[in-house]
Amino acid sequence: MKWLVLLHVLGACVWAGGHLVLSLGFLPQALKLRDLSIIQHFEKHYERVGIPALLIQVVTGVWMTLIYVPLSSWLTLASPHHVYLWTKFALLAGTLVLAVHARFFIIPKLTVEKLPQLAFHIVLVTVLAVSFVLVGLSFRFVYF
Repeated sequence: MKWLVLLHVLGACVWAGGHLVLSLGFLPQALKLRDLSIIQHFEKHYERVGIPALLIQVVTGVWMTLIYVPLSSWLTLASPHHVYLWTKFALLAGTLVLAVHARFFIIPKLTVEKLPQLAFHIVLVTVLAVSFVLVGLSFRFVYF
């Protein structure tokens, strides 16, 4: 169980931390200079670790949920754990919707004029990533 938590937390560090670095470090400079290459360069290198980190979080998160919340009771909101579970699923769904929208509708047609639209997506994904961390902490502290 400790390995699951460790992998989950490391995934969260990479996912949330990477988006915080992008949002607070690279994005303001790209917007100020109106330079797409700043974001593109970051994304090129980050995706190699960011996407696997998110996948590790999903796998370990579902695995830990199966340990803490029996599958037969997933469809209820019987306890705070169930609420946290569904909150995490909602955050994941929001993240996936934003990722698909950006990948297929924004990035292929990305221009300097559309940089604010991409920035909005980046900030939203960052807010969702930090929310994942907060909900995850809440889930853990209910037990201890």
